Amino acid sequence: MANITLSVPEELMKKMKLFREIRWSEVARRSIEERIADLETMNKIASKSKLTKEDVEEIGKRIKSRMTKTFYEHDSN
Repeated sequence: MANITLSVPEELMKKMKLFREIRWSEVARRSIEERIADLETMNKIASKSKLTKEDVEEIGKRIKSRMTKTFYEHDSN
């Protein structure tokens, strides 16, 4: 098995030390596996998509616009 070095902020390391019974390398390994599975799924979906880059950008703009509107409506209540 290969090894990697992971840097974490000091404050996070202090919190991790509070839970010494946790195998943090296993937590990191599972998180990486889950992220890779998500990315592979997205790639599989994207490879079958007929959307162009411009289509995706337009959809992104519309989503951001609606989310901003929803946020400000919610925030004003």
